[in-house]
Amino acid sequence: MIKTGYGAWVGEFEAERERRAALGDPDWGTGAQLPAEIVRSIQKFQVGEDGDGSALSGKADLAGDPVYAEAVRLFIAEERNHARMLKLLLAAGGAGTLDGHWSDAVFVRVRRLLGLRVELLVLMIAEVVALGYYRALRDGAADPLTSEVAGRILADEERHVPFHCLRLREGLAGLPRPARRAVTAGWRGLLAGAAALVAVDHGPALRTLGVGRGAFVEQTLRSSGWMARAMSGGPVAVGAGVGASAGANAGANAGSGPGV
Repeated sequence: MIKTGYGAWVGEFEAERERRAALGDPDWGTGAQLPAEIVRSIQKFQVGEDGDGSALSGKADLAGDPVYAEAVRLFIAEERNHARMLKLLLAAGGAGTLDGHWSDAVFVRVRRLLGLRVELLVLMIAEVVALGYYRALRDGAADPLTSEVAGRILADEERHVPFHCLRLREGLAGLPRPARRAVTAGWRGLLAGAAALVAVDHGPALRTLGVGRGAFVEQTLRSSGWMARAMSGGPVAVGAGVGASAGANAGANAGSGPGV
């Protein structure tokens, strides 16, 4: 859930790191049965997870809050762990990784155009799309190892979204309410476009996982409602799906802080 102050978030990321170390990795030795369309899909998402995070970390440092900057570094470490697990999952299925993919290149280029606020808004689009994707992979994959890896990543992403919502709430707080609503409405519009692109690009994999393209886009947009409300500073209703409890706490508990 969203917590006032980033010291609590640092503690949460550190606690998760310790829990992950105690749990250990999935049993890669069991191997994975990965259909070709799932392999291609996971390869593309692995590229997206496999960044060094230097641009985001540098902007967090410039924001002037060293505790927030440390939380960002811990977040980046979790994202890199996702890339590592996806790489090992592909290897368990006898597949390799890609050197790059156009969709990731576009997201990275846009994220780096301006400051931290824009970077986080674009990053949140990728995070929300990832929530729907990893849920579909967890619930629809016939292979147990794939389902376990997707479930672990999904649990992390569900924590990441309210963390970024808190910072964006602070960053947008200085804008008039109509402007905040316009920003979040625009964000949801871009999210719809990104979800549609992913639905087309990963259509064969989603179909194998039992999720239609239209359903994927609809579910992604529906899950983003509480996030937009949290970012704009308005009340956040409890809703179904990812982050509902976190969203319910966003309006009550997200405190003011330095702008993004």
